[in-house]
Amino acid sequence: MREIVLDTETTGFDAENGDRIVEIGALELFNHLPTGKTFHVYINPERSMPQGAFEVHGLGDEFLADKPKFAEVAQGFIDFIADDAKLVIHNASFDMKFLNAELKRAGHAPIPFDRALDTLMIARERFPGSPATLDALCRRFGVNNSNRELHGALLDSELLAEVYLELIGGRQPDLVLAQARNEDDEPGIDGQMRPRAQRPTPLPPRLTDAEAQAHTEFVAKLGEDSLWSRYQAS
Repeated sequence: MREIVLDTETTGFDAENGDRIVEIGALELFNHLPTGKTFHVYINPERSMPQGAFEVHGLGDEFLADKPKFAEVAQGFIDFIADDAKLVIHNASFDMKFLNAELKRAGHAPIPFDRALDTLMIARERFPGSPATLDALCRRFGVNNSNRELHGALLDSELLAEVYLELIGGRQPDLVLAQARNEDDEPGIDGQMRPRAQRPTPLPPRLTDAEAQAHTEFVAKLGEDSLWSRYQAS
């Protein structure tokens, strides 16, 4: 199962009255594990960056001036989220509103809202009455967010991936069910479990050397205390 953990940074809060996206960060999960594939781009919003937004993101007009416009990166973004992968977003209505406004402006079809999985709503359902910001959830689950001095789309996506994993119950939500049966058994025609036939020649790995290296570098960047590092070491 392919999922995309996604975050955007914007000039403000109102996509319908001129605010624009200035940064998109996204990473790919497959069966709830990061593949190392990411999409990250800064975007020229074609307007000035308000002081308040600069204080939050640290992105000023001079930095963004030579960055591509959304229309120039739209197809790359569409390609990255292709195949109808679920989009894991914290406060999905905000990001989806901005993404669809930008896609419409660039002449592309909008993203159906039912592709979004809102971790803010999941957190509110699991912990009613408790703070559900990304920082609050990092504190709750012991996710190290010490590098989050400013909002950044890719860093926030990496943190959200760890939070999302905790919200859904761990690295493999169906692990308990999987352990309830012998992995070497499979049902026969009569429904009885029988030993699974072994392949005479093991299948070659599907992960390329480049993908394995990208995954290793991604995990190293998260630090020794990250969930990915702990699972990898165990």
